[in-house]
Amino acid sequence: MDKSDCCYQSYLAILKEELVPAMGCTEPICLAYAAAKAREVLGALPKRVEIKASGNIIKNVKSVIVPNTKGMKGLKASVAAGIVAGNPDKALEVIAEVTPDQKKAISKFLEDTLMTIIPLNVIAQLDVTVTLYDGDQSASVRIAGHHTNIVKIEKNDQVLFDSGYETNANTKLTDRKCLCMKKIYDFANTVDIEELKPIIGSQIECNKAIAMEGLKNNWGANIGSTILSFGNDIRIKARAWAAAGSDARMSGCEMPVIINSGSGNQGMTVSLPILAYAEEYHIDEERTIRAIALSNLVAIHQKTGIGRLSAYCGAVSAGCASGCGIAYLMGESLNVIDHTLENALGIAAGIVCDGAKPSCAGKIAVSVESGILGYEMAKKGNELLGGDGIVGNDVEETIDHIGRLGRLGMKETDVEILKIMVE
Repeated sequence: MDKSDCCYQSYLAILKEELVPAMGCTEPICLAYAAAKAREVLGALPKRVEIKASGNIIKNVKSVIVPNTKGMKGLKASVAAGIVAGNPDKALEVIAEVTPDQKKAISKFLEDTLMTIIPLNVIAQLDVTVTLYDGDQSASVRIAGHHTNIVKIEKNDQVLFDSGYETNANTKLTDRKCLCMKKIYDFANTVDIEELKPIIGSQIECNKAIAMEGLKNNWGANIGSTILSFGNDIRIKARAWAAAGSDARMSGCEMPVIINSGSGNQGMTVSLPILAYAEEYHIDEERTIRAIALSNLVAIHQKTGIGRLSAYCGAVSAGCASGCGIAYLMGESLNVIDHTLENALGIAAGIVCDGAKPSCAGKIAVSVESGILGYEMAKKGNELLGGDGIVGNDVEETIDHIGRLGRLGMKETDVEILKIMVE
């Protein structure tokens, strides 16, 4: 792919937009970011707080620990952390620099301040509004579409900023319609490695660091270290690394990760299994970076049709993409990579998302295993055929089917999951 090709520049832009640092699960951090921005607009510590949130925000915030809060969970803790200690200039690292005194202040703010949660009548969408009140003063910030996309700011009922989201759903992101497996493969082969190094290099460094932390210490359900106790086979190690990163992150670890599709779990899942394989087989840095870039783009391609938040577990998209990245790393053709994805999706599609929590690490391990199995099948010429369940006649049709399943078919599943969780 030539640099003059519009897809070349779009793919680079997509990677730069998606592969950004985040400290903590991105849904609580989204709330903290909105709250920190609202506090900045209000210019004072509020006496009352109102939180409006879509169903999937509520689902993904309910059970995950918010970093730098001494183990707190939930929407109120996320918003309180943003109000008291958040730096809105840091975006998804908004509460990365919280002092011990601020941690105490967060607890006191929660005790002293009336905070109201209003569920929005939408499930799948990412949509939050945080409104702060101080006497007759108020400030409101709405985020929609993706985790840092501020679409409206108001102060004292006067609109200070409005992106027009309701009329054009502008998310400020590069158009993803240009994504397809053939062009992703071409891009991975031809992109200037110097343009990829700063993007993928950070993902490798940050995500491996939190994976090693997850293996070393007691985090969550210790799924990563449990898997590693099975042996030292590379397929075990690949699953363990990805799961261990999630063990730490879902349980409040204050180390950053580089995300994919708005998710740290997905960012770790698309990168860590490939890194494990690269170290096992002594693959050079350039090939490793290209493989991880391909894995990231394959995951984003799948998520474009599904949406940011869904009842369809994002770990599946990422784990199946990691199988494609491993295939590329090992020198396989586009045909094998395509069939790796189809096989993996035919095996794993259907795992539901019931919110962010320690069990995400297990779902990651299962999804990575599906990606690896899909690859092992494909390289031996074994493939699931079009018409086998949701598998299409080619890889792009299969990806389209997955998008329909996640975006449309699982809407009612999402409703029931949320009912179960809040009951």
